[in-house]
Amino acid sequence: MAHGFRPDTNRPGHHVTLIQALPLTLGVDATRVIVLDALRRKRNLGDYTGEDIDEASVNACIAEAKRLIGDALGWLTTHRPNLVTPKS
Repeated sequence: MAHGFRPDTNRPGHHVTLIQALPLTLGVDATRVIVLDALRRKRNLGDYTGEDIDEASVNACIAEAKRLIGDALGWLTTHRPNLVTPKS
């Protein structure tokens, strides 16, 4: 959103759109986009079918989420520093 993009969260597929936009917004490479989308699909299965998600996938999701947060904070620090709260 800090990049000026606004996903329509009232329409299906906004999570896919956000993931597919990562190369344009944060410079995430295509390989990571594939991984993030696979993790998104597993989350959907868990949410909509109740299917269990294996521990390795949960750990991968947590690791990727932390990495993506770091990427976003790095982008914000460089491009929109007024949106980042300095660490104390």
